[in-house]
Order: sequence, then structure tokens, then C-alpha cells
Amino acid sequence: MVNLHKHFLMMLGKSIREKREKMGISQEQLGKLAKCHRTYVGMVERGEKNITVLNMQKFAQALGVPLRDLIDF
Repeated sequence: MVNLHKHFLMMLGKSIREKREKMGISQEQLGKLAKCHRTYVGMVERGEKNITVLNMQKFAQALGVPLRDLIDF
């Protein structure tokens, strides 16, 4: 179960990073848009943080995509 959990967090982080890079913005800029610290963005992108659904929604809004697009992997 732990491996499945970690795999999901890593895939989610990769999805967020790809969308952020496609927008051409930094982790700091995404953090400002999502109202969170840039270090939190980095930890989420590396799959190190267990992100809440509410924060996933903040990231989706900041990236201009539906929440489902973040987990469509």
C-alpha cells in the first residue's frame, strides 16, 4: 500500500511540474498563484508531500486546468 501511495504522489507531482513548465512559470510563481510557499511546490512536485484535495484544487486553479487533469495519468 505504501508503494502505491508513493507512486500516486510521484505521478501527481510529475503532472503538476509538467503543467507548470508548459506555462513557463517557476515554482515560486506557482506558489504565489496557489497561495502556498515555493518549497511546498517543490516537495509536491517531487512526491515528498501528501497533498490534500483542497491544495490539489488550488494547484489546478493556479494552472488553469480542471482538477481531473492533474490526476489523469
